[in-house]
Amino acid sequence: MKLQQLRYICEVEKRNLNLSQAAEALFTSQPGISRQIKALEEELGVDIFVRHGKRLVAVTEPGEAILEMARRVLLDLDSLKQIGGEFTQEDTGSLTIATTHTQARYALPPVIKRFREKYPAVRLSLRQGSPTQISELTTSGEADIAIATEAIEHYSELAMLPCYQWNRCVLTPPGHPLLKIKKLTLEDIARYPVITYDFAFTGRSKINQAFAALGLNPEVVLTAIDADVIKTYVELGLGIGIVAMMAYNPDRDRLLCALDASHLFDASTTRIGIRKNSYLRGYVYDFIEMFAPHLRRDVVDAAMHGVG
Repeated sequence: MKLQQLRYICEVEKRNLNLSQAAEALFTSQPGISRQIKALEEELGVDIFVRHGKRLVAVTEPGEAILEMARRVLLDLDSLKQIGGEFTQEDTGSLTIATTHTQARYALPPVIKRFREKYPAVRLSLRQGSPTQISELTTSGEADIAIATEAIEHYSELAMLPCYQWNRCVLTPPGHPLLKIKKLTLEDIARYPVITYDFAFTGRSKINQAFAALGLNPEVVLTAIDADVIKTYVELGLGIGIVAMMAYNPDRDRLLCALDASHLFDASTTRIGIRKNSYLRGYVYDFIEMFAPHLRRDVVDAAMHGVG
């Protein structure tokens, strides 16, 4: 059995059983991948894939178990390499952060600036996507950490580390009738068309729950994954916006007014997700503590290894 064979079966499964795409991703030939997979199946005595002619059409039941173990082996191999790098090149390497637009745009910039000043030789990469997408990037090993508000808790492979709580504001153009109200209510908001986050993003579930609890069904005329897009359409007068408070900057958003809505919605918690039992370079611990000072190395390790 060869590590190369494990990489081949994992890449084929990742590419929806498309041998040509897997070969291209691995810089090898399709016949070579087919031969190595067949050799592995013969050695193990079971079929990993169901075939229709020369095509792979499904994963067998034993194949699912083999793939799960192969993925763990490859992730452990990456951890072994990182341990070596930790002691030979402590301040060089890479850090891939999977996160949402709101975190990348509003929460992370000062942290990344500090991190770059301390670790100029570390290659930083931001992978943006939905909470589900970024959680999957982290469980697969394509990202080192996930930062999001939603979805992380649904992935048992990830240790969850609460970072901070935040709430929302309502955005309107200047002169809007809501600006005359002393204390905003959900009934007030429901009288106007609403522009807010797509359901999978940035605490949208908290917004829906608050309205539903009062039997209200506001007219959501537009959803987006990006707070800047929401602000643009509020400026155009298409509706009022409900966004994370951190997304409003009075110096930049001069064509908008913000009303505090923290008394109307339950607070949301931004979390970091890390693969359980993975090995983290020293600079990754530093990044996490820069983002959330209470998440010291011992706290992170306890969460990753199920202690406490």
